[in-house]
Amino acid sequence: MPASGILLVDKPGGMTSHDVVARTRRAFGTRKVGHAGTLDPMATGLLVVGIEAATRLLTFVVGADKTYVATIRLGQSTTTDDADGEITVSASADALAAVTPERIADGIAALTGAISQVPSAVSAIKVDGRRAYDRVRAGEEVELAAREVVVSRFDVLDDRPGVSGSGAAVRDLDVIVDCSSGTYIRALARDLGAALGVGAHLTALRRTRVGPFDVADAVDLDGLADAAPMSSAEAAGRILPVLAVTAEEAVDLRHGKRLLGQRARLDAPRAAAIDPDGALIGIVERRGDDLKSAMNMPEQGKGAE
Repeated sequence: MPASGILLVDKPGGMTSHDVVARTRRAFGTRKVGHAGTLDPMATGLLVVGIEAATRLLTFVVGADKTYVATIRLGQSTTTDDADGEITVSASADALAAVTPERIADGIAALTGAISQVPSAVSAIKVDGRRAYDRVRAGEEVELAAREVVVSRFDVLDDRPGVSGSGAAVRDLDVIVDCSSGTYIRALARDLGAALGVGAHLTALRRTRVGPFDVADAVDLDGLADAAPMSSAEAAGRILPVLAVTAEEAVDLRHGKRLLGQRARLDAPRAAAIDPDGALIGIVERRGDDLKSAMNMPEQGKGAE
């Protein structure tokens, strides 16, 4: 039986997230593989992959906060807000020289905290059943609705002058961003460039953290065959608080029964229910004065790890 669990993969550039899933399926000999949050082909970094029964946990990972490191190129706008697109606007050298560190700091401050962000048109968001990027590539005009996101950190790590491939003067900012799920770093670059009046796009993007998971613990594609997935119990215990349950309570939860009058045992909306053997029974939630399963894992020997 294929291994089950959560695998942290360091996605290389030039590959889709689906490509990583396909490689993982081959490495582990199973079709039941999924991931918690797409990375653009240009982007590198952490992809949280679920294998077999652990794919059930991915829904609890998708909404986690994330950390990115990126390079924002001031002085040029592109059709995709990143280096894969065609350059649409290039700022003059004088306009770029007028962008002081103070103006950059003010522009970043306006994009920090709770903000309303319009995602890049070239995104995976579905519009009437089709991905926005598919519509854009087909020549359609796409306007996406603004969404509320939270950028808790947006810091400049380096600010250096440069020259683009066409010989135009540019300014490269290396940044680190902590943000809520659904935040588009390309849109932050686009909006910063617009605020500064010189345009901007991303030339590099790397995801280093998804919730409690860090890219430092990830394997690269060459290491997939020898990788040992994190157990569902360990992964769930990182994502959510842990609720220790007795063997009898574990049986009840698996059979859909509530733990009557046990609400006080849970301080958070949800928790990972772990039995005396250290196995993940499932995710429990408060329901009135009781606790009830929101998701159950298969029993040992029946599709579990």
